[in-house]
Amino acid sequence: MSKKIIALVLAVIVAAIGFVFVACNGNEGTETTTAAGESQTEAAKESDLEYVKSKGKLVVGITDFAPMDYKEKGSDEWIGFDADLAKAFAKELGVEVEFVEIVWDNRIIDLNGKNIDCVWNGMTLTEDVKAAMETSKAYCNNAQVVIIPADKADSIKTVEDCKDLAFAVEKGSAGMEMAEENKFNFTEVAAQSDALSEVASGTSDAAIIDSLMAAAMVGEGTGFSKLTTTDIKLNSEEYGVGFRKGSDLAAKLDEFFAKSLADGSMEKLAETYGVQAALIK
Repeated sequence: MSKKIIALVLAVIVAAIGFVFVACNGNEGTETTTAAGESQTEAAKESDLEYVKSKGKLVVGITDFAPMDYKEKGSDEWIGFDADLAKAFAKELGVEVEFVEIVWDNRIIDLNGKNIDCVWNGMTLTEDVKAAMETSKAYCNNAQVVIIPADKADSIKTVEDCKDLAFAVEKGSAGMEMAEENKFNFTEVAAQSDALSEVASGTSDAAIIDSLMAAAMVGEGTGFSKLTTTDIKLNSEEYGVGFRKGSDLAAKLDEFFAKSLADGSMEKLAETYGVQAALIK
């Protein structure tokens, strides 16, 4: 064999090896195809529904927020309208439920970091929430209301009466948005219950919280019996449940809500916690 032919053969071999090397390494970070014709990248992607089923647990992010999520004195069990709905939904999926108490302002970080699988805690469906999360359909009506000491009830009747008050509001909440919108003076706290404590202790003049929470926690026979809910409603809003953006669990929950409304179980549960009037049917 001549030297020219040998050189040509070697060149072909080197070129072939180079092609294989590029083919094997040049697709790093892109899709390759399995023998079954299925994209390996796509095959590796799990839906949120399958992710939750594979680990056997739905992790629910909550705060202490009666009547939606709370613990009775001396008990470690989370109960409430939202908590009990979450338990029923997890059962429908065939998994356990785990409740994780979160810092409300960090809920999106916790969700995207997979510390939790959903935010189910009387969450207002604001435009910001819907942009950051995959949300269920609305299931409860709500409003932001002004809470004051009962002995001040005669002097606080309108939004204008609130202009000189020092408010306590939960950081990142719809209540905080209302305080900002109305240009109220306010201090941020970690939870709505903390806002009530601020007013009860005299550190703040007033609080803005959810009307459903106010019905359960403020007034005669409650832990905040010296506080009262004014007739001042700063907005009207709706509650929904939030999942990771693009999650298929949101549509699954909508199916569960529809089924629970149809068989009456959701309304019965709402009656247990006194929120049946707020239920969206």
